[in-house]
Amino acid sequence: MISKQQSCKRRLGLTHLGLGVGLRNQHFPHLMQNEPQVDWFEIISENFIDNYGYDRYVLNSLREKVPIVMHGVSLSIGSSDPLDRDYLNKLKQLADEIQVQWVSDHLCWTGIAGINTHDLLPIPLTEESLLYVAERVRQVQDFLERPLILENPSTYVQFTQSTLTEWEFLSELTALTACGLLLDVNNVFVSAYNHRFDPWVYIENLPHENIVQVHLAGPTKNGDCLIDTHDQPVPTEVWLLYQRVHHLTGGVSTLLEWDANIPDYPQLTEEVFKAKQVINGQIPNTAVFESTQQMISNPINFQLGSSGESVKINQ
Repeated sequence: MISKQQSCKRRLGLTHLGLGVGLRNQHFPHLMQNEPQVDWFEIISENFIDNYGYDRYVLNSLREKVPIVMHGVSLSIGSSDPLDRDYLNKLKQLADEIQVQWVSDHLCWTGIAGINTHDLLPIPLTEESLLYVAERVRQVQDFLERPLILENPSTYVQFTQSTLTEWEFLSELTALTACGLLLDVNNVFVSAYNHRFDPWVYIENLPHENIVQVHLAGPTKNGDCLIDTHDQPVPTEVWLLYQRVHHLTGGVSTLLEWDANIPDYPQLTEEVFKAKQVINGQIPNTAVFESTQQMISNPINFQLGSSGESVKINQ
């Protein structure tokens, strides 16, 4: 068994925060009158960049009580565009202002020629793209002066040119850059189902010492595809994978994402606290939600910021 002290040391020096949830504005009234109950919050970085209104007031109030982690959706680490220095400047400023525990984003590209698609698009997994992304990760880490934590995205298509599995790519990337991993267990489940690979092989072959954080969420089955909807309870299959991750890592910071059909705050915390039962061997019996209606993987219902531009909040 890995001790908590050893576990912390192996997580790039970043603290095991416990159980948290994504901070969503629907819960602001509740949180301003009640204790958070959870150990920490994750914010969508873009929703608080250049935002100094009531939302920043709520965030500043909460960070006095619990740690805050920033999770971005616009870094576009895999894009052929140059890194957006203006975005990085604002990201660093926000991280310094609210004294976050760490900054994360996704292994993906989100746009080209300066246009943001607000979607997390897959990259070809090759030796060439690995070296390209690794150099950009180093540049980002040097600029932010902290480790970058990258998340595995959920995907629905793959490049025929890919020569590496996603877990091989992430393993090599961490070895080349010493970056951390945000392992979205639900995304592993979704991508494994859609591309017909074994999620257990994926989990077993990651560099577990680099996993800093875990995401949990509930997808939707739509025809012969799983959609990363973040609008349902966590299904049994994801809990089982999470239980294995906990065993392999010795326990890391765990966060529940819920971005559409968002429940009341007490119900939200009740869902994330199921992780305690799972760690003790009690697996919730929850089926994957199925729908015949057209689904989207990026519910856009959290609009903040002075520009009024919508940003994607899940993944």
